[in-house]
Amino acid sequence: MVVLNKIYTRTGDRGDTALSDGTRVAKHDPRVEAYGTVDELNATLGLCRLHAAGDLADRIAVIQNDLFDLGADLSRPNMQADDQAGYPVLRIIDAQVDRLEAEIDAMNADLQPLRSFILPGGTALAAHLHLSRTVARRAERRATELLAGGDVNAAAVRYLNRLSDWLFVAGRQANGGGTEDILWIPGASR
Repeated sequence: MVVLNKIYTRTGDRGDTALSDGTRVAKHDPRVEAYGTVDELNATLGLCRLHAAGDLADRIAVIQNDLFDLGADLSRPNMQADDQAGYPVLRIIDAQVDRLEAEIDAMNADLQPLRSFILPGGTALAAHLHLSRTVARRAERRATELLAGGDVNAAAVRYLNRLSDWLFVAGRQANGGGTEDILWIPGASR
């Protein structure tokens, strides 16, 4: 087990950082932006867990662990070199995406039918889940930028896409199964 006693290293003081394969890049590099946004998403899920209980809190904890896997995945370019790494490279796998889909289906089965767009809000938990959903969408946009360049695990992008759906459905579930959703009323402020 690695011990992380030294928090600062001074290696990034000039505005660059190391990817997990040792490559140094600017801290504003699209890859760093992608896994940094995943880290931000993980922090917002920590807020969600403050308001969640039971099974939902447990499922959020699993997702938070997945997001560390995802950050590790995104921080390692050149998937073709994974075999030469000398250690097991951590990548998001389809089973993680499948788990999210199964959980979405189970949560969605108990919800009120959706007949309108909904506004983020309702309960404190729902509001935090909707905030996390928007950060997940931003992380997905950053990851798809890498995917367009051909150097990212496609399962990582699928995971982010499903996670934003998961967070939407969980937000509705946190709003009394959708009964406390705040419906969008087009043109209501005219």
